Amino acid sequence: MVLKWYDSLKEPSSTNIRGMSKTATRTRGRPAGSTGDELLDVARGVFLEFGYRGASMDEVAKRAKISKSSLYREHSSKKALYAAVVHAWARAGRDAMRPSLERLRGSGDLRSRLIELAQTMRAGILSPPVLEMRRLVTAEAQSQPEVARVYLEESWNSNIRNLGEALGEIADGGELRIDDPDAAASQFTWLVIGAPLNARLLSAAVDEPPVETAVDLFLAGYAPR
Repeated sequence: MVLKWYDSLKEPSSTNIRGMSKTATRTRGRPAGSTGDELLDVARGVFLEFGYRGASMDEVAKRAKISKSSLYREHSSKKALYAAVVHAWARAGRDAMRPSLERLRGSGDLRSRLIELAQTMRAGILSPPVLEMRRLVTAEAQSQPEVARVYLEESWNSNIRNLGEALGEIADGGELRIDDPDAAASQFTWLVIGAPLNARLLSAAVDEPPVETAVDLFLAGYAPR
């Protein structure tokens, strides 16, 4: 069964970063509005719905059920709020593949382990929430390059390095022949998701090649001879 690792990107709405119930800390009476990570979840929804230019602090405050002054106390501008939203999303997904990589490091047929990883990657990277954030960050990359850089480094590049580390360990065990694990990790990733990712981002209806084809191409280049 394919593990949907992108589920780990979704922050539980009832807990804060300490794992404590937010509802437990609220006093009786008028319900409190959204703050902290919960506020960023609300803001992300506004940015995704309206785009950066169409989003407003008024709309975020309204949906978060807080005053504009409260919103500005947490985030001094729309630009700062957008940066915080993207950083939080990237941070949440930074180590999302680790459980799948631990299974890849396990025993058994390597091709089967790589196929399972490829299915997991495709399910996660091509999921609607991940594609929506990618479209948003891409649309604003020229005007806010530092935010795009953080997104790329803390999500995509981090996961490539984690995969490279796992592939390097497998190569050390003799199952693969790899000189540059990070390059191999990048090649594996693009073999698995390159064509379908391009099609999804362009909203094109195309037949997605089976992950087995990508895995076999990867092994053709890196299996021991």
